[in-house]
Amino acid sequence: MVVRRKKKSRRLRGRTRTMGWGRIGQHRKSGSRGGFGAVGFHKHKWTWTIKYAPDWYGKHGFISPSQLKREVKTINVGVLNELALQAISRNEALREGELIVINTAEMGYDKILGHGEVTLPLKIIAKSVSKKAKEKIEKCGGVVVLVNK
Repeated sequence: MVVRRKKKSRRLRGRTRTMGWGRIGQHRKSGSRGGFGAVGFHKHKWTWTIKYAPDWYGKHGFISPSQLKREVKTINVGVLNELALQAISRNEALREGELIVINTAEMGYDKILGHGEVTLPLKIIAKSVSKKAKEKIEKCGGVVVLVNK
C-alpha cells in the first residue's frame, strides 16, 4: 500500500486561507528551501547529512601515487630460447664460447620467469630471475648473471 501522508492534497486540508502555514508567506518563497544545492550541509542541514549522507565529508580510502606503482616487465625463458634460435639463424648471436649471450636488462626487462623450454646453453644477464627459470637455464648448461639495478 502506498503511503500518502506527504501528498499535497493531504496537507492542504480545511481550505483556510493559509492552510495551516501561518499568515505571512510561510512555505511560499525560496527562503524555505535553505539555499541552493549542497548549501548548509555543515550548518542547518546537518541532521539531514548525518541521516542520509553520512560519508559526505572526510577522506575515504587510500589511492597510492601513480609514480610509486612501477610495473615489473617480465619475459619467459621459452621466449628467450626462441630469440636465441632466431639470432643463430640470422648469424647475429653474441657468443662467449658455447654460450649464447642475451642481455635482458638492456632489452628493458626487469625479471625472467620460468614458463617454456630451454634447449640451448644461454648466458642471461638480468636484473632478477625466478627460481624455476634459473633451474631451467642451468640444466641446459647455461649461466645466469644478475646485474644491480
